[in-house]
Amino acid sequence: QVQLVESGGGLVQAGGSLRLSCVASGRTFSLRTMGWFRQAPGKEREFVAAIWWSVTSTYYADSVKGRSTISRDNAKNTVYLQMNTLKPEDTAVYYCAATNRPQPPRVLFTSTAYEYWGQGTQVTVSS
Repeated sequence: QVQLVESGGGLVQAGGSLRLSCVASGRTFSLRTMGWFRQAPGKEREFVAAIWWSVTSTYYADSVKGRSTISRDNAKNTVYLQMNTLKPEDTAVYYCAATNRPQPPRVLFTSTAYEYWGQGTQVTVSS
């Protein structure tokens, strides 16, 4: 089992920045990919970014590409999501996700590719 705990959310003005963190514990040696998803009120959960655990391959949703950076610190079992130039439409609960299954990149954009999830951290961007 793997446990995920997110932090770093909060209230920020449009144009500001936040860095979300996700600390993994448990069977972290088995992790292959970690990702970030978000869910706004009344909307479905959507993919934000993903990173392979063992190699530096990253994937981003078009909505955040160029404004966000996903990175990892293997020694700390932590994945980060740096978000810049935030917009009100970025307001959502952000969830960290992980999988220890080998997955082709094309499925990493779907929530069903991940079997471990954190509780989420709220990000609110005011205009």
